[in-house]
Amino acid sequence: MRHRAAVLCAAAAMVAGSVTTVPVRAATTVPVPKLSWRKCGTGDHPRLQCASLKVPLDHADPSGRQLTLALSRVPHTAKTSQGPLLVNPGGPGGSGLTLAGFVASALPAKVASRYDVIGFDPRGVGAGDPALTCAPGHFAAVRPDTVPATPALERANLERARSFAAACGRTHADVLPYIDTVNTVRDLDSVRQALGAPRISYFGYSYGTYLGAVYAKLYPRRVHRLVLDSIVDPTGVWYEDNLGQDYAFDGRHRALMAWIARYDATYGLGGDPARIEAAWYAMRAALARTPAGGKVGATELEDTFVPGGYYNGYWPYLAEAFAAYVHHKDTGPLVQAYEHFAAVDAPGDNGYSVYTSVQCRDAPWPRTWDRWRADTWKVHAKAPFMAWNNTWYNAPCAFWPVAARRPVDITNAELPPALLFQATDDAATPYSGGVTVHRLLAGSSLVVEEGGGNHGITLSGNACLDGYLAAYLADGTVPRGGGPADAVCAKSPDPEPLTTKAASTSSRSSALHSLLGFRR
Repeated sequence: MRHRAAVLCAAAAMVAGSVTTVPVRAATTVPVPKLSWRKCGTGDHPRLQCASLKVPLDHADPSGRQLTLALSRVPHTAKTSQGPLLVNPGGPGGSGLTLAGFVASALPAKVASRYDVIGFDPRGVGAGDPALTCAPGHFAAVRPDTVPATPALERANLERARSFAAACGRTHADVLPYIDTVNTVRDLDSVRQALGAPRISYFGYSYGTYLGAVYAKLYPRRVHRLVLDSIVDPTGVWYEDNLGQDYAFDGRHRALMAWIARYDATYGLGGDPARIEAAWYAMRAALARTPAGGKVGATELEDTFVPGGYYNGYWPYLAEAFAAYVHHKDTGPLVQAYEHFAAVDAPGDNGYSVYTSVQCRDAPWPRTWDRWRADTWKVHAKAPFMAWNNTWYNAPCAFWPVAARRPVDITNAELPPALLFQATDDAATPYSGGVTVHRLLAGSSLVVEEGGGNHGITLSGNACLDGYLAAYLADGTVPRGGGPADAVCAKSPDPEPLTTKAASTSSRSSALHSLLGFRR
């Protein structure tokens, strides 16, 4: 999943021989383009500058057709610079243009001032050209119930998946073979060259951790600093990783139910989490029959609550909408929550188009629908919250018109020390991913947020985590411990029911999570 309890499930390893190392191609004599920066700052980030860069569609043919990447920058202000720090919010399919401004303002000024913080829209995304859009309106409400309790529902969902894959093939046949992580990594090195930097630093969240790890594998001597936050398990990309998410998100949903039970005086849904969970599934069944406001059916309800698995700052809003429906059959708050939080793309569907294009191309997926059906029903029996929702989100990969690559083996002993961050109860990238990457990147250090469940944990207000991040970016200092983790931080406090105080204390974390792409 894109856009995001970890110990519950470790992603299964790919079978032996299924990973491959991608060789670095020899340098070409094609001239390095120059970047022309212009002011594009906003009220929140007035120092932001923008530029564009042409890169080859096919890096094996550097003088052939070109794509355009959109870049952003907050330039360094210190007398001496540590060079560029490229930032990525995940996805795949997330835009990183605004993230540059956020990172530059959220880091301590004495650290940020020494870097040119560089955001970018990866190939196919957002302000780049072309920006992929396969099937506008694919997520328009009301969609079929994700749980295929009848053959008709299964057929309807299968047709949606097949038609989306076919639409991508029709619309972007010439581009799809080149939309994947490895080609995006080649683009990052083109950005490095255009910046005139012998090395880059990189800071990625979520899917951005896989992107950064693959860059480090292909170009280890071009890495200055490497920060990975909320870490993809590279041994399970992408089918097995998604099955692992299903269990983890179910655990996170139950954590929300327990939180609501703790505040029975506010929400009046009782003090027993199991009974509250039963009430939630009863609400889901009712919405499957009669969608709230004509737009929030069972599937849209799942879309609305999935973001709560990424970030618990949304819990008070989701709880209020849930309680209003249960107590008063008031659908207004539920519709409002759907419009604000639902884990679906904007009308153009660019993010989802890139998400599927990258994940379906990056690694093999089962091509037999019987395998998907059997695996999902097995997961659903134990973790029903979003097992089928996640399957249908990824199902176009069963019918993708472009053959898949093999995953990249990120094992790396050539890097300078990397710094990894992972919450133990992260649902989108379960804890096992952080442990695995810590093992695969020799010399790396792992900082763990014990008991934390949010996805994207640095620059969210946890001073312990942010202290390790600032020290590393300042001079390369990393913690060294004796166990699976090199350092452990206490989790950030859970939210409280909505009050002025509670809202104000979560502003920075909310700002970050608005920039991180859902689903991975």
